[in-house]
Amino acid sequence: MKKLQYILMAIMALSLSFTSCTEDEEPFETITENDDPRILDPIFADGQNGQLPLIAELNRDANLTMELVVTPSAYSTVSWMIDGNQVHEGTELDINLKAGTYHFKVLVTTDAGKTTHREGTVRVNPLDGDPWATEQGYERIIVPGGTAVLYGDNLSLVNSMAIDGKSISDLNYVEGEEGNYIEYPVPADLSAGQYRVLLVDEAGNEYGADIVTVTKSALVTEGTGRTNPNSEWILSGLNMDQIASLTIGGETITSFTEQTATELVLTSPDFEAGTYSMTGKTSNDADLEFFSSGSIKTEVTVTFSSETVLFEGHHYVSWIFEDGNPNKTFNLIGKDVFAGISAGSILSIQYSIEPADVDRQLQTTTGWWTMLPDTEAVILNEDGVVDVVLTQEALDLIQAQDGFLCVGHGYYVDRVTLK
Repeated sequence: MKKLQYILMAIMALSLSFTSCTEDEEPFETITENDDPRILDPIFADGQNGQLPLIAELNRDANLTMELVVTPSAYSTVSWMIDGNQVHEGTELDINLKAGTYHFKVLVTTDAGKTTHREGTVRVNPLDGDPWATEQGYERIIVPGGTAVLYGDNLSLVNSMAIDGKSISDLNYVEGEEGNYIEYPVPADLSAGQYRVLLVDEAGNEYGADIVTVTKSALVTEGTGRTNPNSEWILSGLNMDQIASLTIGGETITSFTEQTATELVLTSPDFEAGTYSMTGKTSNDADLEFFSSGSIKTEVTVTFSSETVLFEGHHYVSWIFEDGNPNKTFNLIGKDVFAGISAGSILSIQYSIEPADVDRQLQTTTGWWTMLPDTEAVILNEDGVVDVVLTQEALDLIQAQDGFLCVGHGYYVDRVTLK
């Protein structure tokens, strides 16, 4: 029995010896270049509704800084991209960007060629007092050799500007009803594509002004929303002289009353009231493009109706202005027009919002700011239409109280029709 105890004690001692040797060995790396790459830190937000997430927001006097923790770290290369261009390589980024919104992407590639990435937008804000260009509509889509505008703030400080490294000094600063803007000639030798704009003051300081899109293709920008059957129809846009045909509701039109680089005039089809799809072709058989609801499309809808157009334009309204300012109200339909309108007619006010404004609302009143009967203030969150039924009481008030007004804040009256 004692002999068996000695044997067991010897085995235990030998086992402890092996364990001790194992614990003294250095740990070794188990990750290889064949492992899938992962970004461990930071955690990037997910986009919503098909939009890229906002990665960072900062002022233009601060640098965009970020450090990545990735695996397999020993076998990975980290590349940083801004607007599709590589600006740095390594796990740490420290870069200064001019004011504007940028497409951001970080790409991790292993030695075996495996990749992963994160992307989003970076917003760099101007400082108070900086020249800065906003965006109101399609004015950032420009044509080589044409004339274009940029709306914004502190633009009177701008001495010159640059697009794709091409300097533009022949600028015209205008203080307009719809905002202050710079009118400038577009360099004729620009290629189609997207370019960042620089604004330069008298001292040579450069300020970011975001992106313009240069196009050499036909683009319809106005006039597609609605028309009356069998009547003159005017479409406006860029390179309109390239349009070869329009197809509306299955009917193709190739003959136009008038056609220039900025305008197309035709007789609309004699359709019944309703909504119809519209597409088009250019002279090189490409799909015609339309600017609609803030984006470029190759198919839009057109409403045919027997409405009478009382106003068409883009008139800004805000009660922040002093009395006498033409943009404090919309008063461009005379009292005499309402004198000939029958009770029960519907006044349709088509409007677009000013995104920079808050607490937007629209009201319809008499010239004395009395709200029309059975109407109320309409809160505006997106472009739309307000319909007003013109009762006899409303028509009588308009005559007795010096006419009709649209009042409120933060919107443009684009079209007023009667049906």
